[in-house]
Amino acid sequence: MKLLLALVSCCSNRWFAETFSEGAVVWCLILAIFPLPTIANAQQPATSSLNQTVVASELKTVKLYGAGGMGLDSFQSGFFISAEGHILTVWSTVLDVSGIVAVSSDGLKRSAQVVGVDPNLELAVLKSDQPAAAFFSLEDFGQARSGDRVLAISNLFGIAASSEMSSVQKGAIMTITELRARRGNFQSVYQGPALIIDAMTNNPGAAGGALLNMQGQLLGMLGKELRDTSANIWINYALPVEQFKDSVKNILEGKAIVRSQANRKAADRPMSLNQLGLLLIPNVLGKTPAYIDLVQPLSPAAVAGLQPDDLILFVNSQRVASQASLLEELNYIDQADSVLVMVQRGSELKEVVLRP
Repeated sequence: MKLLLALVSCCSNRWFAETFSEGAVVWCLILAIFPLPTIANAQQPATSSLNQTVVASELKTVKLYGAGGMGLDSFQSGFFISAEGHILTVWSTVLDVSGIVAVSSDGLKRSAQVVGVDPNLELAVLKSDQPAAAFFSLEDFGQARSGDRVLAISNLFGIAASSEMSSVQKGAIMTITELRARRGNFQSVYQGPALIIDAMTNNPGAAGGALLNMQGQLLGMLGKELRDTSANIWINYALPVEQFKDSVKNILEGKAIVRSQANRKAADRPMSLNQLGLLLIPNVLGKTPAYIDLVQPLSPAAVAGLQPDDLILFVNSQRVASQASLLEELNYIDQADSVLVMVQRGSELKEVVLRP
């Protein structure tokens, strides 16, 4: 039964469906139902060790549930990175909600909140309301090499909703190369080194999962659904630990944590969008993104080089999750003060200073 479920998952992958013929699927069914006895017997001792590695690793992973609707998935994957219950995952619309639910393989449900994000790597660190029994240490990770066998643990397709174990896929690292891919019509924000793997991880819910070596050491974090721009095919990849461990460390140290509003004093003359020369798109949703619709000529925004369709991500190093949070942040900025703004323009991140 497990083999058939794995086959269904494999055949549901976009790349698989676009690449293989019906004949290949028939052969997969034959091998799944009638495995070769000599190979199965020869690998029996290794299977026991592999099972132990998988069970131990499952305790360090979680299934995440948050915002969804309007064609967007409401689930993704993550894994513990501290005994205090910090969770690493990808930054996505799933996290765009006040209360995120993290479910571990033992069925325990935790409430989690976003404590920091890195827009350059599109990752987020969450803090759950309960400690973690086991976690992956970012100081003791494995070294990824081309050709190495790997395990990918994730909640692809959202199959595991309670105490079920997350999906485990076996594969290998095909190559380590610079990521050149797109999401929709835009280039992916992250363009650095990536681990390209032959496990079918490019499916809904898998993003944020853990990529491990056969000894259970963390190698990377499974990325979002992307197409390769040159070959126009869906790719399966992970961000190497080396690329995000320093960023995560900074977040855990409080260097990128969203500042509490409790001890902040609103400005006597708060800044406004009109004074900056900005008009945003219509605010029709509960958390409408802060996309710029119009830039007034000769305004501070125009002088700084902001353009329509720019997405405002940070204001004075504070994360902007919606138009409402942008307006809230402006309440703490005086009209005479300069404003540091980071925007996303296509696949680029630009940081500018607006001087009134």
